[in-house]
Order: sequence, then structure tokens, then C-alpha cells
Amino acid sequence: MFRGSIVALITPMDEKGSICCNSLKKLIEYHIKNHTSAIVSVGTTGESATLNQEEHIQVVMKTLEIADNRIPIIAGTGANSTSEGISLTKRFENSGISGCLTVTPYYNKPTQEGLYQHFKCIAENTDIPQILYNVPTRTGCDLLPKTISRLAKIKNIIGIKEATGDLSRINKILELVSEKFLLLSGDDATALDFIQLGGVGVISVTANIAAKYMAKICSLALKGNFLEARKINKFLIKLHNKLFIEPNPIPIKWAAKKIGLIKSDKLRLPMTKLSYKNKLLLKKEILKIKNI
Repeated sequence: MFRGSIVALITPMDEKGSICCNSLKKLIEYHIKNHTSAIVSVGTTGESATLNQEEHIQVVMKTLEIADNRIPIIAGTGANSTSEGISLTKRFENSGISGCLTVTPYYNKPTQEGLYQHFKCIAENTDIPQILYNVPTRTGCDLLPKTISRLAKIKNIIGIKEATGDLSRINKILELVSEKFLLLSGDDATALDFIQLGGVGVISVTANIAAKYMAKICSLALKGNFLEARKINKFLIKLHNKLFIEPNPIPIKWAAKKIGLIKSDKLRLPMTKLSYKNKLLLKKEILKIKNI
């Protein structure tokens, strides 16, 4: 369940900023139909930063309800306070979620020892499998390979979403962890190379609108058929990059609305809608994927 194309699901809202359950259902059915391996609910792409905790829990639980055991659900449970991370994680005990994705604490820039103690403390307060999430460009801190190796020894810390885009990290991590520890890319543009170097999949933004293609790329790559995987990825590479033409999830929400998966591309402040200029650039790439 923690291999292949895992979508970092957007959280659909109506024009008033309330959660749109009808669009959420449409998104989940789309991913089940197109063979996405699992769904991350309310990760950073799901706007965890602007949902309050009750809304956060509501969206995860609604996602579980709609999915109805047809696709594994991973809950985003990251926080920059360890106690908050524990509290949020414990709310999902016995809920049916398959795991938690926990981002490094943002803004307060802990030391490597602080990062170790943070994740260790959360893991020791739950039996839910934990996936670490390292994205320094968004959080201001970097979870280094030596710290990852220490955390990998904790039984329910099962893997990491590594979103630095630095492919040299893969071998550095693999040398320090057991073969059971899972490496998942958090960068669509380098995900195929990541898998070829020893990763087992990607937690993907692109999959929100190109689920079938991301699932196929990962399936082929995990079978060792990188030639065919690269043929498909070639058509997506510009899309991967254009989906970050403005901060995530601004572009992906507009794209999802454009292809009819959600009714509105509403985001909560301080995030604002995609600029007109960038809509034109992104529209070109969306049209291309229809022709694969």
C-alpha cells in the first residue's frame, strides 16, 4: 500500500471556503478508478496549514468514509509542536487509516537532535505506521540521513517522503537503513529517477490530475521497465514543473477545476488563486496530457 503512485490529495472547497464533500467524493472515485496506490489526506497539498484541527480530522474521516476500504488512506499529521503532532495522531487511532505522514516541524528550525526527539516521541505514542516527510524549502529545516537512520530503528517509523529533489540523498539514506525502510519521492520531476535509484514510489502532486499516467509510470518503473516509463514521463515533465509555477497547491487546484474534478479552485488566505498569466502557461500542459 505504500508503493507506487500515492496522491497528495487537494482539499476541495466551495467559493465560501467550506469543505466541498461532493468534489471530495469525485476526487476519491477518480483515484480508485485510475489505480492510485493510496491517498494522503490533508497533507501540505491538502492545505493543512489553513484548516483548523477539527476540519483536518473531518476531512480525513470523510475521506475514509468515501473510500470505504477500497484504497488505503494516509493522514497528514505534521505539526511544529510535538504535543500537537501527538494529539492529532492519536485522534486517528482505530479509525482505519493505514498510516500517518508527518512533516518536519516548520518555522522553529529544530536541531537534528530536536528532530529526532520530535519524531521519536510521536511514534512512541501510537501504533500507527509513521512516514517521515522532509521538505526543507517549505519548512526551513532539513532532516539529514544520519538522523533518518536513527529514526528508522523505531519499529513503526516505516519510511520517508524525501522532497529535497537531491537524488544523491537516496544512496546516502539507503546505506544507513534496513532494506525494509521505504523511500518515497516527494518531487514529481525527479520521481522516476528516484525509483530507479532505489525508491519505491512517489507521493505526488501531479497525480491529482494525471492519476492514470503517474500510476503507470510507477508500475513500469517498479517492474524495471524504465524505457517505457520514461516515454510516458517525457510528456509529463513540463507539467510537473508548471504545477509549481506558483506555490503548491495554487496551480494544482486550478488545474483540477479546469479538467472538471472539482467545482472551485478556492484557497484560504494567505493563499490566492492562480494568476491569469500562469493559467495560460499551465493550460498548455494540461492539454498535452490529453494526447498521450
